[in-house]
Amino acid sequence: MAGMPLTLLDAVLRGMLLALLLAVAGVLWRERRGSAAARAGVALALGQCVQAIGATPWVEAHLAFAWQAPLISIAVANVVLFWIFVRALFDDGFVPGRVHALAWAGVAGLSLGNCTLASAAGAWPLRELTVGVQRAVPLLFAVLAAQAAATRWRDDLVEGRRRLRVFILVTGVAYTLAMLAARLLSPQGRLSPTLALLDVIAMLLIVAVIAARLLRLGTSELFPVVAPAALAAPPVPPVPDAGEDRLAQELERLMTQERAYRDENLSITTLAARLGVPEYRLRRLINQRLGHRNFSAFVNGHRLAEARTALADPLRRELPVLSIALESGFQSIGPFNRAFKAATGLTPTEFRREKLAES
Repeated sequence: MAGMPLTLLDAVLRGMLLALLLAVAGVLWRERRGSAAARAGVALALGQCVQAIGATPWVEAHLAFAWQAPLISIAVANVVLFWIFVRALFDDGFVPGRVHALAWAGVAGLSLGNCTLASAAGAWPLRELTVGVQRAVPLLFAVLAAQAAATRWRDDLVEGRRRLRVFILVTGVAYTLAMLAARLLSPQGRLSPTLALLDVIAMLLIVAVIAARLLRLGTSELFPVVAPAALAAPPVPPVPDAGEDRLAQELERLMTQERAYRDENLSITTLAARLGVPEYRLRRLINQRLGHRNFSAFVNGHRLAEARTALADPLRRELPVLSIALESGFQSIGPFNRAFKAATGLTPTEFRREKLAES
């Protein structure tokens, strides 16, 4: 490719990128469309296709600005999809809602409005303000995506997903900020042929790594179809291993007899220290043998089991729900109520009333 013209090389790489993005979107939709993270991944992949087309030097140089405006608005709003994708990928209980759709529509609408007004005759009095807000949007959502990728990283029990957090945190945020800087420093926000080529190369490398990770781990590992009320996957039958058996028994003793889950500061680190094993062994045991993808879900399962027993006990009918929540290891009533409702479909008070009526 040494003698290939820059524009032709850009077109070839852009074609490869589009093919790879469509392939990833197709696989996710075919195999895991019931997963919130997979649906967000499909939307992001399609949005990146639009961005790749809109950032082509020929399109920016020859297509009428009125036709470029929708492409630009989708490209700008991709940062919102990136944030939603990161949240859904790393939080098994996350369900995108109306507020997320409104955030995407708001950013896309803001960009479309700025593009439309820029091509209209006369100056828009608030143009500097609206353009400034548009330029701040990528930075804002890059920070939110970084926060989502970093939050509760130690609680994540899926080893492949833990490594992917670091990759997405570094490359996704770095790419967003680099392209923002490149656009701000370019005349009229248009990338030069060289910068456009670097842009497509960076996107191609990032998507290629994610596609390779999908092939290696499988879509079910990264994009499980789980309802918020059931974050634990069915346990995989364990391969006989005396060391793992002993560790499983000791973990069971700590959680059921010593009730380690009552410690509100319990973490994978402190629990591994009590068991005298490396963290990776404990993560592997809880994930692959017990079927949990998140340490908090594993601990809360034990806490909710104790709470259900207490709420159904006629001898403890006068004990306040808050006291039961605190005894079980929850730090406050709000998280307890939400977790209880997600797990049982009832509030603690409704559950208690139903169980005591049966006794």
